[in-house]
Amino acid sequence: MAKLIDKVIGIMGFSDEEPEEIDIFEENEREKSSQEEVRSSRKNAQVVSIHSQKQMRVVVMEPTSFEEAQNIADQLKSRRPVIVNLENAEKMLAKRIVDFISGTTYALNGNMQKVGNGIFLFVPTNVDISGEMRDELKDKGLFWQK
Repeated sequence: MAKLIDKVIGIMGFSDEEPEEIDIFEENEREKSSQEEVRSSRKNAQVVSIHSQKQMRVVVMEPTSFEEAQNIADQLKSRRPVIVNLENAEKMLAKRIVDFISGTTYALNGNMQKVGNGIFLFVPTNVDISGEMRDELKDKGLFWQK
């Protein structure tokens, strides 16, 4: 505690002691040795390519029964974006499938977007959805009118 108070007094200029002289030669030697350590650690470092990105595969599905919803959920769990076309499905079946896949998407921290009339895009957390259509569809609701 006393050393701390002495340092504060010294910084403010009220100290009786003379400031220590720093040997420039010693300081340069310390810098050189630390630079050599960094160089030697770089030689042993592993090189990883930044540009080794896998191709993303988008899955397009047109389910005709509720049992196919689990297959869509499995695709999302495998971190693949899925486009679900429910234009030809019955309205109640389409609602159940969208509810199930929406829950799966939420559990995986993903996103969903209605792309068209009965067409939905579900993406996992590693994919971002952007576009003008998202803002347009916000006020229209999720389901289409027949």
